[in-house]
Amino acid sequence: MQAPESPSSRRSADGAGWGCREPGTFVDLLPGDPPRFSWLRPSVLWASRNDVIARWFGDPSDDVRRRWVEALRAGGADPLRVVGRPEPEFSFLVLGDTGEGDKSQYAVVPGLLAVGEGTDFMVISSDVIYPTGSVNDYPDKFFRPYQGYPRPIYALPGNHDWYDGLGGFMRVFFGLTDQPEPAPWRGPFGRLARLLWRRPDRPDLAALEEARKLRAAPAQKAEQPAPYWALDFPALRIVGIDTGIVGGIDREQAEWLRGVSAGPKPKLLITGKPIYVDGRHNPGPIEGGGTVDEIVRDPAHHYVAAIGGDIHNYQRYPVRVDDRVIQYIVSGGGGAFMHATHTIPRQNLVDEAAFKCYPLRGDSLSFYSRLYGRRLRLRRFFELSPEEAAAAIARRLDLKPTRQDPGAAEPSLRARMVAFLLGVPSRQRTRRLRFPVRKVFQRFRSEAADWDTPPFFKSFLRLDVVGEELRIRCFAATGCREHEVEPPLEDEFTIPLAAAPLT
Repeated sequence: MQAPESPSSRRSADGAGWGCREPGTFVDLLPGDPPRFSWLRPSVLWASRNDVIARWFGDPSDDVRRRWVEALRAGGADPLRVVGRPEPEFSFLVLGDTGEGDKSQYAVVPGLLAVGEGTDFMVISSDVIYPTGSVNDYPDKFFRPYQGYPRPIYALPGNHDWYDGLGGFMRVFFGLTDQPEPAPWRGPFGRLARLLWRRPDRPDLAALEEARKLRAAPAQKAEQPAPYWALDFPALRIVGIDTGIVGGIDREQAEWLRGVSAGPKPKLLITGKPIYVDGRHNPGPIEGGGTVDEIVRDPAHHYVAAIGGDIHNYQRYPVRVDDRVIQYIVSGGGGAFMHATHTIPRQNLVDEAAFKCYPLRGDSLSFYSRLYGRRLRLRRFFELSPEEAAAAIARRLDLKPTRQDPGAAEPSLRARMVAFLLGVPSRQRTRRLRFPVRKVFQRFRSEAADWDTPPFFKSFLRLDVVGEELRIRCFAATGCREHEVEPPLEDEFTIPLAAAPLT
C-alpha cells in the first residue's frame, strides 16, 4: 500500500493550516502570563532605536565585536579555533529570528522537537532575542521554549541581539559580564548619537540562574568559541558569521573567514543576513573592501550553500556560479512576525520554477488581506480567500498557481485591487505605480502583521549529512494541533558533497 503524502501547503489549503480545527499543544508551553508582544507598541520601537542610530551615524558593531573577542582570548580561550567533530554522518536543525516569546515563537516548538528527534545539535541563525537582545528576556525566550531539546544549541547574533552591544548574548553563551562601550562617534552629530544610544538593561541574575537550570544537562552544552565559529566534520565544514547591525563583518572576522574557507572540503555558511533575499542580491560588505559572497563564490572554497536569517520566511535561490550551483537560503521563520512573500517579484536572478518560498505568495496575500481587513474594519473589501489571492498573484506575476484549484477563475477586480494595495508587484511594474506602496504603506506592513492565531506560517530546517550527500528539508509550523506530530514538508533537496580534487 502506498504511504499517504505528508501535508504541505503546496498540496492543499488544509496543509497550509487554513482549515485548522484546533490550536496546538504549544499553548501549554507558554509562561503563565505571557506578555503580548507587538511591534506597533511605541515602547518597543523606541527600545529598538539603535538600529536607526547605527544606520544614520555609523555601526559600532565591528569595534565592539573585536573587544568581545579580545575578552574571550584574555580569559584563556582561543575564540578563533575551529571546533572539530568526528561524526561522519550527522543531523542538525536551523531556525532563525526566534525570540519574541509569544505564541508565534512557541508554536514552532512541538514540530521542531518532533522533526528534531535524533539530531545532533541546533543552530539559531539570527535574532535570538527580541526586541533588544536583553539578558532579562532569555529565560522566557530561549531557555524555556527550548528546554525540551536534548542536544546543544549554537547561536549567531542578529541585529536585534546587537541592540544592547551584544551584552545579553555574551553573558548567556560565554559568561562575559564586562560590557565594552562603543567607540565615540565622530563628526558633528557624534554627541547626539552617544546621547540616543540605548544602553543594556541591568541583569536579573537570580532569574537568569534559575532559567539556566532548564538547559543544564551535559548533553545540552554547546562548545561555541565566539560569536562567529566553525564546526568541522569529516564530510562538511559549517561556518557561522556575525553580521552585526547593518549586515557587514569586520576585517579580523573576514581574515578568519577566508582562512576557515580554504581547502577542498565542502562548506556551508550560516549568516545573520541572507545573501539572496526578496529577489535581490545582498553580497555582504567587509570592512575595508570585498564581500562575503566573493568568499562564498570562490571555487577554491567549495561552498555548497549559504543560509541566512533576518527575514522572517523561507526562500531558496539555486544560483549557478561557473559550473556549479550554490543554494542560497533564507531561514528566518523561527518565531517572529511573518515577512510577506507576496511582495517578492517574479524571479530574474534564478529561474522562477526553481525558486521556492514559504509561505506561498498566495497564502501570504490571503494572510495580509485578512489582517488588514480586520484592522481597518474593511473586511468585506480586503479579505481574500487563499484561492482568490492565488489567482490575483498569478495574474499580476504571470504565473501558474502552485496549488492549482480546479475551480480557479480569473481574479475579480476587487481581488486585483487588494493585491495592488498590499504590494504585489506586476511583471510590467513601473516605479511610479510602486512608489507609494513600497515606500510608505509597506514600510511597517510586516511588523503590523504579528498575530497570535493559526495559521502562523513559521518554518525551520532539518539538515542531514548521509554518505556524500547533504539533505535539506524545510518544515512548516502552522500552530495547528494536527501538524505538530507531522509538520508539513514545504521543500526538500539534496546537495552532493564530494570534496573538490586537491590541486
